[in-house]
Amino acid sequence: MATEGQNVCETTFTLREFVAEGGDRLRMEVVVGGAGLSHEVPEPMCNRPGLALTGFYGFFAWRRLQVIGQAEWAYLESLEPSVRLERVKALFDRGAYCLIFACGMQVPPGVAALAEQKGVVVCRTELLTRVFFHQAAFVLERLRAPKVRLYGTTVEVAGLGVMLEGKPGLGKSETALGLVKHGNALVADDLTCLRKDVANNALFASASPATRNYMEIRGIGIIHLPSVFGVTAVRAEKKLDLVITFKGMKDTEGELDRTGEERQTRTILGVEVPQITIPVSAGRDLVNLVETAAQQYKLLAAGHDAVKALDAQLCARAMQNAAGQV
Repeated sequence: MATEGQNVCETTFTLREFVAEGGDRLRMEVVVGGAGLSHEVPEPMCNRPGLALTGFYGFFAWRRLQVIGQAEWAYLESLEPSVRLERVKALFDRGAYCLIFACGMQVPPGVAALAEQKGVVVCRTELLTRVFFHQAAFVLERLRAPKVRLYGTTVEVAGLGVMLEGKPGLGKSETALGLVKHGNALVADDLTCLRKDVANNALFASASPATRNYMEIRGIGIIHLPSVFGVTAVRAEKKLDLVITFKGMKDTEGELDRTGEERQTRTILGVEVPQITIPVSAGRDLVNLVETAAQQYKLLAAGHDAVKALDAQLCARAMQNAAGQV
């Protein structure tokens, strides 16, 4: 569930996006593509169509990516060439839209021609079948994960993913720039893309591909962070640990708990993320405050609560004073 104002992205994706996202990880090349690459992947899983190749089509998982390993191809090679093509054609006729040859196998010309005729995408990979299945699962999960875009600047601060949000003009980008100069790293400026890791119930932040590694600073303009501060000044992706909301000082009157005992959270895609509100006014050192907030959160996560520790200390002192008066 997304909160108000979130631009939730559709989680469907095409074969073209799968091939692009797989990149070097899947070591996959397209043999036959064309218009078939725009086909959406209805079920983000891989399937070995061994039974279907023998002629049994009950429960054939045509909605998945079909992977031909050594066992499947050894069986096909045992058939007459005409029968072999008939079995492959039967897969296409029953909805198969993508065929992936593993173990570095070459795609037979007859299969490639048939696939091109049927509009089916055919790929090949150097990876062993089991390795491809394992790696493809990560790629497919990433593509299918729920996603959302939020207006906010995300920075890695003291090892934590911290998103700075607030109205325009409150100094989010300037604060992020100051944090980078202190040795921290920018993840995304102004617009943060979040994806949900369903298995771990966590959120991961990244920048839009179009603006990655860039910042806009009022009065200076667009800057390229790696060129100015080096490659360590940016991160491609970071787990979101904390949301810091900037508000004008007048907008926080009567709202803030000055002790910090009350814990705020922000729900994004069903994940609760700790949230801190920092009042903004002239002269406040926002870089220092954000760094301190991140360190404070790390202590809380480690089990050290300054409010409870101080309360226990004051209670102990009061008991000592009371005992001394008796």
